[in-house]
Amino acid sequence: MAFGEGGGDASAPLISSDGSKIVRNGNKWTASAHVITAVIGSGVLSLAWSMAQLGWVAGPGTMVVFASVTALQSTIFADCYRSPDPEHGPHRNRTYASAVERNLGSSSAWVCQLLQQTALFGYGIAYTITASTSFRAILKANCYHARGHQAPCTYDGSYYMLMFGGMQLLLSFIPDFHDMAWLSVVAAIMSFSYAFIGLGLGLANTISNGVIKGSITGVPMKTPVAKVWRVSQAIGDIAFAYPYSLILLEIQDTLKSPPAENKTMKKASIISIMVTTFFYLCCGCFGYAAFGSDAPGNLLTGFGFYEPYWLIDFANACIIIHLLGGYQVYSQPIYQFADRYFAERYPGSGFVNDFHTVKLPLLPAFRVNLLRVCFRTLYVASTTAVALFVPYFNEVLALLGALNFWPLAIYFPVEMYFIQRKVPRWSTRWVVLQGFSALCLLVSAFALVGSVQGVISQKLG
Repeated sequence: MAFGEGGGDASAPLISSDGSKIVRNGNKWTASAHVITAVIGSGVLSLAWSMAQLGWVAGPGTMVVFASVTALQSTIFADCYRSPDPEHGPHRNRTYASAVERNLGSSSAWVCQLLQQTALFGYGIAYTITASTSFRAILKANCYHARGHQAPCTYDGSYYMLMFGGMQLLLSFIPDFHDMAWLSVVAAIMSFSYAFIGLGLGLANTISNGVIKGSITGVPMKTPVAKVWRVSQAIGDIAFAYPYSLILLEIQDTLKSPPAENKTMKKASIISIMVTTFFYLCCGCFGYAAFGSDAPGNLLTGFGFYEPYWLIDFANACIIIHLLGGYQVYSQPIYQFADRYFAERYPGSGFVNDFHTVKLPLLPAFRVNLLRVCFRTLYVASTTAVALFVPYFNEVLALLGALNFWPLAIYFPVEMYFIQRKVPRWSTRWVVLQGFSALCLLVSAFALVGSVQGVISQKLG
C-alpha cells in the first residue's frame, strides 16, 4: 500500500475519510501552536534534573546543541513535503512515511513506519505517566499544606492513569489535525503557563536561598560508571524534549498556500524552537540553581516546591490540560494511518467506511464511524495499560528520546535531503552531513544504553 496518500496531485482537494472536503487554512502561528503543544510537554519538567546530572557547562551547552540540531533538521525536512521540487512539486507527501517512500523506496518506508508508530505510541505512554504524576502532585500539595511537609502523603497513580485514559478516549473522536487547531492553541497556552510558573518558582527559590547552587560537573556519583549512566539518561531526556519530526509533515499539511508550505513551516519551526529553547534554558537553569544536586526528576511534582500550594495546584492542572492536547497531537498520525489502511484494505466494508449520525441530549449531532470507535478505544486502552506497567517518568522519557532521535530526526531527513537536492556523493556538503549524522548516531546510542539500564534498574529495584 502507499503510505499516507503520498502520490496525490497537489492541486487536488483534500478529502477526509467521511467524504467531506478539508480546507487547508493553517499559517505559521497555528503551525507554531501545534509544534509548541508537541514539544513543550513533559520533557520541560525533567530538564532541571538533566542539568543536575550534566553541570553548569555541559547542561546548557547540550540544550543549545540539540536546539541547533532540531533547527537544521526541521529546515531540511520541511523541503520534503512536496516532490520533486520543495516549493512547486506536484506531489504532496502528507506523512513522514510517504515522504520516505517517495524518496528512499518502500523498504525504507516500512522501517520508518515501524519506528514512527512505535515512537508515537511511546509518547502516549509518557504523557499518561506524566498526567498521573500531576494529578497526584495536586493531592500531595494540598495534603502537605494541611498536614505539614513531613506528612505521609502518598497516592496510587493507577486511578489517575485510568482517568486520563478516559479523557483521551473522548478527545480521540476529533477527526484529524484539521479539526484540532483549537485544542493545540489551548494546550500551548497551558504549556506557557506552567513553564512560567516553574521558571518563577525556580527564580524565587534561588533568590530566597541567596546562592546559586550546582557545580561545573553536576551530581557526584559513587563510581564513574554510575556517573556515565546518569549522563546518558540526561542526554536522553534532552533528546526527548526537542525533536518533532514525527509529526512535522502532518502539521505542514494543514498550511495554506501561497506562500509555499515549506517557507511557512520553516518560519513556524524557528519561532517554536526559539520559544522552547528560552523556556528550556530558564526552567532547567533556575531549577538547578534553586536545588542543585537535589533537583527533582519532575520540577513541579517532585516537591522541591511546597508553597504556595495553590500555585502548585494550578501549574499541575495546566500540565494535565496541556497533556490532553499533546497526547492527541502525537496520536493523530496513528489514527489517520489506521483509517487509510483499513479503507484501502476493505473498501466495501460498512464497518470500516460508513458513518452514522448520532444525536445526544444538549449536544449537536455528530458522525460516528465504528472502526474509529473500536480502534481508538483499543489504542487509548493499550497506552494506558503499558503506562500502568512501567510508570517511570525520567527513564521512559530518556528511552524514547534516545530511541527515536537518530533514525527519525536525523538519518531519514538527511538521506531525503540528498535525493531532493541531488547532492553528489563525496561532495563537501555530503561529507559534512554524513559526519553530522554519524555523530548524532553515536550520541543516540550512548543515551539509549544508559536509558535501557535506567528502566531495568527501576523495574528490578
